[in-house]
Amino acid sequence: MAARDDALKALRSGRAVVIPTDTVYGLVVDGYREAPARLLYRLKARPESMACALMAADLDTILDAVPELRGRAAVAARALLPGPFTLVLPNPARRFRWLCGSTPEAIGVRVPELRGEARAIVEACGVVAATSANLHGGPDPRRLADVPGEILEQAAAAIDGGELPGVPSTVLDLTGPKPRVLRQGAVPGSEALERVRAAIG
Repeated sequence: MAARDDALKALRSGRAVVIPTDTVYGLVVDGYREAPARLLYRLKARPESMACALMAADLDTILDAVPELRGRAAVAARALLPGPFTLVLPNPARRFRWLCGSTPEAIGVRVPELRGEARAIVEACGVVAATSANLHGGPDPRRLADVPGEILEQAAAAIDGGELPGVPSTVLDLTGPKPRVLRQGAVPGSEALERVRAAIG
């Protein structure tokens, strides 16, 4: 409970937290504000031209934050989420601009199958900005001990979820007329595409 409380307090004060997801350890900050997102990019040494995901414990929270996703995008998302996927969806209102990198008209969303303290933390926050807890281009952390020391030193809290699968999420782009795989990951891209096509016809 103390670790959860520390993590929530940190996120609300604009600091970063390391949590386990359904794939790898993630680095998260409050998603509603721009300043924490800038911190996330600095900690990871990630170019701000690259996008980070908007993550929540359930899809409805994402839809409340980005209501333009209701409709076809939501139908496609429900075919895959929650699960080890990051979906790039249309963002016509350019919401959460600080997470969208060089493509503000699109937004990446993530609803992992979170458990225990990690789920409670994200549920309490609503939406968080999320990326893997590694330095840009570095290996994805399967264990908390695999998270680079410089990230752990600057994160305000870290939740140990044991050993994780260690394979990052599969990334699908659903902004165009046909879905396409941007990154092969925890689930084969062909399987993900089949599920999306079955949902949207």
